[in-house]
Order: sequence, then C-alpha cells, then structure tokens
Amino acid sequence: MKTIGLIGGMSWESTAHYYRVINQETAARLGGLHSAPLILHSVDFAPIAAMQAAGDWDGAGRQLADIARSLEVAGAEVIGLATNTMHIIADHIIDAINVPFIHIADPTSDALIADGFETVGLLGTRFTMEMSFYRDGLTSRGLTSLIPEVDRTNLNGIIYEELCRGIVREESRQVYVTAIERLAARGAEAVILGCTEITMLIDDSISPLPVYDTTDLHAKALVTAALA
Repeated sequence: MKTIGLIGGMSWESTAHYYRVINQETAARLGGLHSAPLILHSVDFAPIAAMQAAGDWDGAGRQLADIARSLEVAGAEVIGLATNTMHIIADHIIDAINVPFIHIADPTSDALIADGFETVGLLGTRFTMEMSFYRDGLTSRGLTSLIPEVDRTNLNGIIYEELCRGIVREESRQVYVTAIERLAARGAEAVILGCTEITMLIDDSISPLPVYDTTDLHAKALVTAALA
C-alpha cells in the first residue's frame, strides 16, 4: 500500500474523522491488523481562515503547496487535502508535486452519477457555495447544483463558529435540515455535504434528502488510490 500524505487541520475536527475512516477502510479491505501508512501535516487553521476572509487565496495556495511538497519529500505517494473550501487552490498543489493528488469533488461526483442523480443541493462554507471552483467541477460531470437562496451567512457561521470548534447544537442541525428541505422544494434530488464538518450535524437518518458526505467519500478514495 502506498503512503498517503494528508494536509489537515482545516479543521482538526474533520481531520480526526479522516484519520478514522482511512484506517477503518484500510482494515476492511486488507483485514487483520492492517492500517494505513499515512503522513499528516495538520496546519494551524487560524492563519488560513484569516487568508480566506481576506481573499488571499494565492498566499494560502503557496503555503499549502509547500506543505504538499514537504509531504512528498517525506515519502507520501498520494496526497489529499482534507477540506472542501481550500480546493479552490488545488492547482497550486498539483503544480507543486509529482505524485497523484486526489480531488475531493471527484469521488463525490462519481457516487452521485453512479446513483443516477442529476440535480443536487450543495451545502458548505459561503466560499464553496458562492464561488465557482466547486460547482464548475460538478457541472463538468453533468451535474446541476443548487445552493441555498437564503441563510447562506448563517450556514457559514455555524461551520466556523460551532462545528470547527467541536460545538454541535440541535438548533443548528435544524437550520441545516430546513435548508435541505428548501433545496428539495426547488428540485434537488440529493445533497452534498460540501464541508468536511457538516457530517457532525447531518446524516441520512435526519436529512430530507440522501446525503453525500464528502469527508467519507474522499477518505475512502484516498485508500483506493493508495491501494492501486
């Protein structure tokens, strides 16, 4: 099995979930006491979040590209970025390394297409919902994406002020359920949990639509790539 390089810490709450799923999936596929050879660089999220707020995507891209390069030097043979929003700078990382980079939107699109969905709701940070980098990738695969018409600021705030800090509130869960209900009323057939923390709030047991958890799908895709 190839060594996985993971750029995490954005936030550490979801990175912990990545680590768990990667190792659970490796054990399920290989059996016995197998776990994944993995090198993790967990960043301090506060400076990254400040660059997001300032729109300094090039600065963030250079920093994460340097980290990806250091993971490759350390022995990583396949690299993943454990956050949806920061895939806005995926090209910086791809240009900096010589090993495969597994984009978080690819396994998500694959799963939706395999299940026959065409119109999907997209929830995430306001950057993921409002900027084109993520939605363009879905469109290129033939998927139509819908984002909430209202409450985007509130949904974004729940991610940064609560979930990234490990706070899970029932009131916030209901905000997301209501957002999904509104997406369903507009024609969404399924919903993408397009932020790696939203899985802390929402799953299929309470969602009005089938959910596609990007954290889970991406972690398993990294295992697939490492076993290829």
